[in-house]
Amino acid sequence: MQRVSVICVGKLKERFYIEAAAEYCKRLSRCCKLDLVELPEQRLPENPAPAEIERALAREAEAIRSRLPAGAAVAALCVEGTLRSSEELAGLLAREEAGLAFVIGGSCGLHPSVKALAKERLSMSPMTFPHHLARVMLLEQIYRGFQIRGGGKYHK
Repeated sequence: MQRVSVICVGKLKERFYIEAAAEYCKRLSRCCKLDLVELPEQRLPENPAPAEIERALAREAEAIRSRLPAGAAVAALCVEGTLRSSEELAGLLAREEAGLAFVIGGSCGLHPSVKALAKERLSMSPMTFPHHLARVMLLEQIYRGFQIRGGGKYHK
């Protein structure tokens, strides 16, 4: 069974996000070996200086790198990433049989060093979404990708 990791900075707090993510994790348990990792988001003051943001992103990057599975291709979710269709994501899942690690940064994004590790940089949309919602959307799209690959009826 294919291994898929989703590494997220920040903890889900709202019940509706927690329940939605849990539902897709349950569905994905039949499709792949899912490893969902929540890393703490670095605390910043109300109006952080650019240097404070940089230091926080660097600390988060260190934590992310420590949790990347050996041999897995990295797919970073970032605003400058490429827009992909669900079918293209299914193709990515098929190509990376050895394992795939998706990385979602916190509210300030991802450190450039994490983006540099990524084989793929993906964008959900040109619109801005809360990073907690991005987690639910990504889990749904991974599930959809496996359904497309398997010829299931979920994707219409």
